[in-house]
Amino acid sequence: MDTRIRDLLTQIQVLEEDLRTALHERESRIHFTIRGKRVKFEREAREVHARLKRNFFRWLATDRPQNLVTGPIIYGMAVPLALLDGFITLYQATCFPIYGIAKVRRADYIVFDRHELGYLNFIERFHCEYCAYANGLVAYASEIVGRTEQYFCPIKHARKILGVHAHYSRFLAYGDAVDFHAKLEAFRAASAKLPDPVTPA
Repeated sequence: MDTRIRDLLTQIQVLEEDLRTALHERESRIHFTIRGKRVKFEREAREVHARLKRNFFRWLATDRPQNLVTGPIIYGMAVPLALLDGFITLYQATCFPIYGIAKVRRADYIVFDRHELGYLNFIERFHCEYCAYANGLVAYASEIVGRTEQYFCPIKHARKILGVHAHYSRFLAYGDAVDFHAKLEAFRAASAKLPDPVTPA
């Protein structure tokens, strides 16, 4: 990777960190503290949340009908999601130690804390936690597969693709055959000490 690209990637990382900090500062006006895995809001925020909470019957009357109709389809996805979770976790647990790849911490991606929001009724909380699980699981699986790709085939595609994982930008250019195997070994060595992801604000 040439120096200009490395510098640009470093600048992007710095800007992303600045953005996370700015977003955190803006959101810190909503006063809460995190103690372990628990989120605690100040009394004033809890009172506002309680006033804004819709009871179940009002929520049911105002919810869009298509949301109720498609509910079984959405929640039917729980089965393939759970299978993905089990298989990808088993794959990482068995194969990453053999390859010498740093493991991905599941808890960095799958976070359940929306049940702490007092303005959501029990159905809304359930929806939110299900979405947190599904999206967190996909990100967790993407990181595991991304680390696997870095180990076996750290080569970019000829075409531009959307939704690339965090490691893709550092991969080798498509068609760059010079010293490929030496570069591949360097990527494999780097896989053993991949940093933990930066948690977004």
